[in-house]
Amino acid sequence: MRLGLAQLNPIVGDLAGNRRKILEAYAALVAQGAELVVFPELIVCGYPPRDLLFKRRFVPDVAESLAQIATAIGAVPALIGTVELNPTGRGRPFYNSAAFCYRGTVAAVARKCLLPTYDVFDEDRYFEPATSPSVVDHAGHRIGVTLCEDIWTHPMISTRRLYSGRMPIDQLADQKCDLMVNLSASPWHSAKAGVRQNLVVSEAARSLGCPVAYVNAVGGNDELIFDGRSHVCDSQGNVTAGLAAFAEELRVVDVPLARSDAHPPTAASSSAARPAPIAPSFAPAELPDIYHALVLGLRDYATKSGFKRALVALSGGIDSAVVAVIAAEAFGPENVIGVSLPSSISSQHSRDDARLLAENLGLRFETIAIADAVAAAETALGPIFAGRAPDVTEENIQARVRGVLMMALSNKFGSLLLTTGNKSEMAVGYCTLYGDMCGGLAVISDVFKTQIFALARWINSPAAPGAGREIIPLNTIQKPPSAELRPGQVDQDSLPPYDILDAILKGYVEEGLSRRDLIAQGFAEAVVNDVVRKVDLNEYKRKQAAPGLKITPLAFGVGRRIPIVQKYVS
Repeated sequence: MRLGLAQLNPIVGDLAGNRRKILEAYAALVAQGAELVVFPELIVCGYPPRDLLFKRRFVPDVAESLAQIATAIGAVPALIGTVELNPTGRGRPFYNSAAFCYRGTVAAVARKCLLPTYDVFDEDRYFEPATSPSVVDHAGHRIGVTLCEDIWTHPMISTRRLYSGRMPIDQLADQKCDLMVNLSASPWHSAKAGVRQNLVVSEAARSLGCPVAYVNAVGGNDELIFDGRSHVCDSQGNVTAGLAAFAEELRVVDVPLARSDAHPPTAASSSAARPAPIAPSFAPAELPDIYHALVLGLRDYATKSGFKRALVALSGGIDSAVVAVIAAEAFGPENVIGVSLPSSISSQHSRDDARLLAENLGLRFETIAIADAVAAAETALGPIFAGRAPDVTEENIQARVRGVLMMALSNKFGSLLLTTGNKSEMAVGYCTLYGDMCGGLAVISDVFKTQIFALARWINSPAAPGAGREIIPLNTIQKPPSAELRPGQVDQDSLPPYDILDAILKGYVEEGLSRRDLIAQGFAEAVVNDVVRKVDLNEYKRKQAAPGLKITPLAFGVGRRIPIVQKYVS
């Protein structure tokens, strides 16, 4: 079969725009000789629609859009991800479905069986699960249809334990399929692509003894980034075709439909034969993926929200430098303004580094001195603060003056202000509410500080888009990190070295380890207690932060739901 893979980037709720995109892709793939066209999960409305589903007209409007699409589908059928109303009146109100459109109608419907309710997923809030996957008979072939999570059931994948009963792959194995297709909207995070290919798609092909086509969405929707990487595996689990990462692509793939004569391996035997997956990490090889994911996430967040320009406060530090590089790639340097806001404490080298970065990137560069504004605020507060020694309050006035000025520029020029705090800072509260936390998107809020350093070095390397040109000034990378809110201040005055801090944060935040667990791993008790205390105390700040782009298995955001007011000590 000549299979058309439509790896597309939808916009949530843009029913007309998504419909045009679907029909244009269908026409292009049919023109290339496709005999079946497969689209991603929920492509008609975009993923995730979340509580748009509860708007009274939303699902009927999705159904109407699908009907319009179906009328344009001819002798070449298409599998299209959509929302379907649950007509039974029992259970959840909707189904997450795949419509088999053929000769002007929706000829069949397949429904999702496994509904993820972990991390960023909340599908059980909306959808009723199907009891079994569907098989479509077409042109003498039996085509099994699954949706995303339906194939994430390998015993070595932790989410497997969330589901009971016979898994969809086991049920399809009884159906003797000639081909299985999986419509997905699978968000990306570091180290996920290899697990997805090796333990999910390839294993499904081996278990079923037939080819598997996996078609994933691509693009950024709010904090989620979808990497595409649609691919086809033969009946032995070998990848025979793969589409681009972080980009739309249409491709027709020739898929031999002969079933394997070998007995499909059982889940137990296949898991015993394969090594255990390595815990997600930030390996150097992942730096290009992290960079391109952040560029895509920022570009889509901006363009889908209507922003054409960006603002970045350039401190001369490494965080704002990395954000500026990503912004220049996402918007084009001519559409990014870098702003230096020096105070009386700001060092000359920081001012110089900020200017040099802007020159290297080709950004418009502006300087707004804040010493007078800070002094005016301190004078106004002087009578009330009388008798109290200066402390972090005065330091934060500098950050908040910068926030006021940057937000004024954002309002005046209709530009998206990008915050520059990394995950390490967000975790321990080294960011100022209504100061450097002002902005519309937290680009690097899921990137640890150690990873920022690695990204900065990669950006200057021959493998990066700059082809080895020094974009980020070497001094920015080499100097000790500092907020420069008091003379001589460096981050390590009050934080452990970042390699230690990030290791503790990864264990406590992402892996759910307790203080005792971390101390048992060899971290100093006083350091662990201090870091954990800072993380717990600053939950209120993170709840007020701009949305951030998710690149790790667990980001600060909708996937992490810790109470602000709580007294649990691990």
